[in-house]
Amino acid sequence: MKVKVVIDFPVPTTRRQVRTFLGLAGYYNHYIPMFSSIVASLTETLKGKLRQGKINWTEECTRAFKELKEKLTQQPILYAPDFNKEFILQTDASNSGTSVILAQRDDNDKELPVLYLRKKFSETEKKYSTTERECAAIIFAVKKLQCYLDGHTKFLLITAHNPLVWLKNNVRLNPRLMRWALALQPYNHTVVRQSGKNHKNANALSRTPWPD
Repeated sequence: MKVKVVIDFPVPTTRRQVRTFLGLAGYYNHYIPMFSSIVASLTETLKGKLRQGKINWTEECTRAFKELKEKLTQQPILYAPDFNKEFILQTDASNSGTSVILAQRDDNDKELPVLYLRKKFSETEKKYSTTERECAAIIFAVKKLQCYLDGHTKFLLITAHNPLVWLKNNVRLNPRLMRWALALQPYNHTVVRQSGKNHKNANALSRTPWPD
């Protein structure tokens, strides 16, 4: 289910988790009418001084949280894929897992998501270096979305790092990196490095608490 990641987004219990969710919603705020009014109760939880980053979560917060999740998983935000347009693949990796957002630009040049994905890292993957985890996120994405990103379709790959340069320079280090490099060969893509502050949508999903 291409929106399950957002539908299952857990109710925030800390200020950091509220900020993470607002980062995701805020990325698409131009498509959410009355966005500032809807998020007002959520931004209130970030004010004042509470111990250990805990928040005062109210019924109004619950309503706003549910409304934003609904809007993030429906049109006009959720975009039907157009195979005549360029796809935008956004990936992000945390210590625990990876998130993927496949997007396209509409006729007004606004970026909209086509689908959302997440994957929890295995215990082995958690031991990878930061760069290796970023590479693993990209490999997961292109394999999972092969039907969109086949070798005949050029796409933008947006990441907070540029792990593919590292991969190219270190491909002979071990068999795993060799397999990753071979897996990427069929794809026609351009890498765009985007800072974390402009990468809040994918960043939010990879840093959401994972179920046990």
